[in-house]
Amino acid sequence: MSSNPPEHVLHTRKGEPVTFLEAIAEALWEEMERDPDVFLMGEDIGVYGGAFKVTRGFLDAFGTHRVMDTPIAEGGFTGAAAGAAHMGLRPVVEMQFMDFISPAYDVLTNYIATSAYRGAGSLPMVIRGPVGGGNRGGPFHSQNVEMAFFHTPGLKIVYPSTAYDAKGLLKAAIRDEHPVIFEEHKGLYRAPYLREVLPDDDYVVPIGKARTAREGTDVTVVTYGLMVHRSLDAADRLAEEDGISLEVVDLRTLLPLDEDHVVESVQRTGKLLVVHEDTRTGGIAGEVAIRVNERAFEWLDGPILRVTAMDAPVPYAGVLEDAFLPSVNDIAEAARYLARY
Repeated sequence: MSSNPPEHVLHTRKGEPVTFLEAIAEALWEEMERDPDVFLMGEDIGVYGGAFKVTRGFLDAFGTHRVMDTPIAEGGFTGAAAGAAHMGLRPVVEMQFMDFISPAYDVLTNYIATSAYRGAGSLPMVIRGPVGGGNRGGPFHSQNVEMAFFHTPGLKIVYPSTAYDAKGLLKAAIRDEHPVIFEEHKGLYRAPYLREVLPDDDYVVPIGKARTAREGTDVTVVTYGLMVHRSLDAADRLAEEDGISLEVVDLRTLLPLDEDHVVESVQRTGKLLVVHEDTRTGGIAGEVAIRVNERAFEWLDGPILRVTAMDAPVPYAGVLEDAFLPSVNDIAEAARYLARY
């Protein structure tokens, strides 16, 4: 156990506000101190400290046997992590950018996800990394990958929107007995509006439980990740300009999906808008919509709408990327239409 954490994992111990990125680093550090079976693997996470410096200082504290730099071979090192999990360890695999999880799709879906079902034992492992657009990273460094794995039984998918949830959900994921894909929107990493003082005591946020980020009466907005904050901004605008009250539900976990929380909200408001940064076709909006249709159709007072990214690769050009991604105005216009329907 290390007694000298680097500065970016000391803020909570000092009672200082923590960024989303620092919350992730704190969760990793605390779980590595708590459980010697937890170790990290990934590209440039050791000497370099990670592409976004999440693991800066970890190598000096925990050594090369627990902070392992890997080759650029996502399928290979994800498979190696699965082998380590079989032997009783708890690997946390960092994808430098989650876009490059695709080479590991085979081992994740055909081997890791099915391990418990095949009688080979559960695989307690986490695959985490940055996702999302808005940073002019183009099509190879800006994708949201959740729906590539949403159809795979045996996996869990977590996508937090606050520093508190990022830390609590990552700690829960590391302690979980099943494989978890953990998505971190890079636009939230150092966002100043996300700085918050976290509990000094150990805590976890349960996987599979949504939260109501804002209570409202006119329209339910179901969303996750960065879009939670754009939806909250749209809610502020509509409340001020039109007197429209939005209820914003943050899914937090996509698989398993907390449909009870969503249905209960729709039963109160009678209207549903689903917002996500992922592309439109095959996005989670369709799954949320059909589940609400199955369980709460009689409460609906209008159509179910969705605000999503376009069905296209993420553009490089700033003006095109801005048009590609859902905006506060897009959300406000859709919610205003529903409220007046």
